[in-house]
Amino acid sequence: MPGATLSRWTMSYFATALVCLVAGLALMTSGFGYPSAPIEDPASLVIVHLIAIGWLGLLFAGSLLQFVPVIASQQLRSPYLALPALLLTVIGLLLLLTGFLGMADIAPFWTWTLPAGGILLTLAFTGLCWMVAGTLAAARPYSLPAKFVALGCLAMIGTAVLGMLFTLPLSGLTDNPHLVGLVLSAGRAHAYLGLYGWMTVTAIGVSYRLLTMFLLSPERTRGTSRAIGWLLAAALLTVGCSIVLDGAGLPADWPLYLAIALSGLAALLYAADVHAIFRERKRKSVELNVMASLVAIGMLVFCFVLFAASIAVGNPAEMMMPIAYLFTFGWLTGLGLGQLYKIVAFMTWLEFYGPVLGRAPVPRVQDLVNERRASAWFLLYFGATAAATAALFLDRPDMVRGAALVQLTAVCALGFEFIQARRLAMVPAATRLPSGIAARRLFLPSFNGRSR
Repeated sequence: MPGATLSRWTMSYFATALVCLVAGLALMTSGFGYPSAPIEDPASLVIVHLIAIGWLGLLFAGSLLQFVPVIASQQLRSPYLALPALLLTVIGLLLLLTGFLGMADIAPFWTWTLPAGGILLTLAFTGLCWMVAGTLAAARPYSLPAKFVALGCLAMIGTAVLGMLFTLPLSGLTDNPHLVGLVLSAGRAHAYLGLYGWMTVTAIGVSYRLLTMFLLSPERTRGTSRAIGWLLAAALLTVGCSIVLDGAGLPADWPLYLAIALSGLAALLYAADVHAIFRERKRKSVELNVMASLVAIGMLVFCFVLFAASIAVGNPAEMMMPIAYLFTFGWLTGLGLGQLYKIVAFMTWLEFYGPVLGRAPVPRVQDLVNERRASAWFLLYFGATAAATAALFLDRPDMVRGAALVQLTAVCALGFEFIQARRLAMVPAATRLPSGIAARRLFLPSFNGRSR
């Protein structure tokens, strides 16, 4: 597998991301912020950004560092930026959260915290894009997954810049009417750029490579795959138009709804592609990470079915938050947890057993995990996510908090499974730790020269 070397800081990205997911769900369970308060409340914005930047942002950043070299069959360019990008993201997020807590009168409010956080986050994501773009640019010809990742990087920068502009009026540093109007009206476009434009587009591109690799399916570029790319590019352009209209104080709902409709069509075609990949697989037994990914893709499609239904009944605004919850926790988080279950085990196996292949007995990657036990936690997680979405439709915040507690329990249990895989706790004793391998670390690099 060309490019299948270890990214030194990927595990650190993953560990920090999981901490942010646990913190976000814990706050939601306690009644802090949404759904106990409106989504635009500063307390709710703490949870939103813990999940969007802390969990999903770091998860996707760490994944890109590991899998873009695989997609491009090239070594990662400028790998020394990985640690600064991680540190800038964490510090920028903490400053952002401090600013929101100040706006909520929970902590002292300093006007500089929000803009400083926005600047640091923009620098962090710019560094990430520099590494990804440099690696992809060295590949010829450009593969379909590489094109999706490049499109996602454009949306990532757009999300960061727009968020940085939001911090200026929110902090009180400016009362420019255009920026104030942008904050009041372009929040949905900001969320779309981040959750769909960056994360979903990137997830679609990377999944084409991962699913074919894990299922041993032929890797081919289909006409539907090209159509998905064009639909997503058109959707992002339409969102850009809506942001311009918002800044000018003009009605901008219709471009955003058009972008969501184009994205929904792309999601349906993507589901058809995944079905074709699954049907053409040579590996008949399907592992847990693939099953979890299929459930997440089903929830992605269902999000757009719900959106179409909301248009039909004439209340898309009221149904937007339940759909966004299912999109965030069902599709993106479900896919992320499912792929983490495989990625953590695979990277651990590669780190500790790759150097001794052919010289000592080694376990299979599957021997590092306990699929039967973990499947119960995935079932619990997806069931709780569906229950929370239904409770949001019924406007029952108490039920949402209860479902979030179940989600939190499942996530903590899966986190324990990841730790057990990293510790090689489930590997047969005869192959648990090959001779000559340095003491392992859970989430810090070993600096033994074997990692990028």
